[in-house]
Amino acid sequence: MQPDASPTSRALRCLDVLQDHPGITADRLGDELGVSSRAARRYVALLREAGIPVESERGPYGGYRVGRGLRLPPLRFSSAQALGLVMAVLDGHHQASDPDDLVGSALGTIIRSLPAAVAAQAEAVRRTAAAAPDRGAARPDPETVTVLVQACADRRQVCIGYRSEAGAAWEATVDPWAVVVRHGRWYLLCHNHRAKALRAYRVDRVGSVTTLEKGFTPPDDLDPVGLLEEHLSAGWEYDVEVVIDAPVGSFWFPRALGHLEAVDDASTRLTGTTSNPWMYAESLATLPVPYRIVRCDEVRAAAREIAERMLAATGS
Repeated sequence: MQPDASPTSRALRCLDVLQDHPGITADRLGDELGVSSRAARRYVALLREAGIPVESERGPYGGYRVGRGLRLPPLRFSSAQALGLVMAVLDGHHQASDPDDLVGSALGTIIRSLPAAVAAQAEAVRRTAAAAPDRGAARPDPETVTVLVQACADRRQVCIGYRSEAGAAWEATVDPWAVVVRHGRWYLLCHNHRAKALRAYRVDRVGSVTTLEKGFTPPDDLDPVGLLEEHLSAGWEYDVEVVIDAPVGSFWFPRALGHLEAVDDASTRLTGTTSNPWMYAESLATLPVPYRIVRCDEVRAAAREIAERMLAATGS
C-alpha cells in the first residue's frame, strides 16, 4: 500500500478512476489507487463532501460510478499556456501565483474547473506556498522553444541568430538534434554546418530562429543528455585526469566532469576540463569510490583544502 501523500490529490485521482471505470468496486478502486478498500471508500466520501455526485449500487454487479449531475467545464488552454505548463515542469517555475504569468494563468484555469471545496484548497496552496527560486535558471522565450522543438521533431535545419555571453552576435545554420534542460538552463544540442562540429547553444540567447526546408538525419545512437554533459565538460582552461579505483560502469559519477574509459578490469580513467578547480574538486568528492588526481595541480590543491576543512569540521 502507498502512503497518503495528499488526501486532495488522491481524491482527484479517485475521481479519474471512477470516470474511467464506471461500476468499479471498492476493492478494485483501492488497487488502482494503491490503498486499502477502506481508504478508497474514504476518498469517495471526500468527493461526495465536495459536491461530486458519486453513486453506489449493492450486489455482485454493483459498484461506484459518477452521477449525471457532474458537469466539469472544459479546459481551454492557449498554446502559450500549454507550453508554459510544460516548461514549468521541466525547469521548476516559481510564478504560479502570478495571474499575469503563463503558468499562473494556466493554473488558474485548472483551479476554476475544480469543485468548489477542492478548488479552495488548491487556491490556498497556490497563494500561500513559498517557493525558493533558482537564481541560475534562464528561461527562454516560449515561441523560440516551440519553433526549435518542432524543428527537432520534423528533422529540419534551422538558421539561428545568436548572441554569446561576451556580446558577439552571429547567425548559423544548424541541425537541431534536441532541446535539453539542465539545471534550469535550456540548451539546443545541434550540428553546426560552418564549424562542422557539435555545438550546445543556450536557448535564452537565441534571438531569432527560422526553419529551413532542408532536412537532416540525427545520429542513430544519440543520447542528448549524455552528449550535452560531455560537451559542457570540454574546452575549459584546466585539463584534469583522475584515476578511479573501480571498474568502469560500477559507480555513479556526475557526467559533467568528463569522459570515462577503462584502464583495466579494476580501474577507470576520468578526463575532463574545468574553469573552476574548486567546484570540480567538490564534485569529485561525491564519488563513492577511491580516486587519485593525477593531473591538474589546481584541482589537487582545491581538493586538499576541501579535505582539510572537512577534517577540521570533525574536531580532529
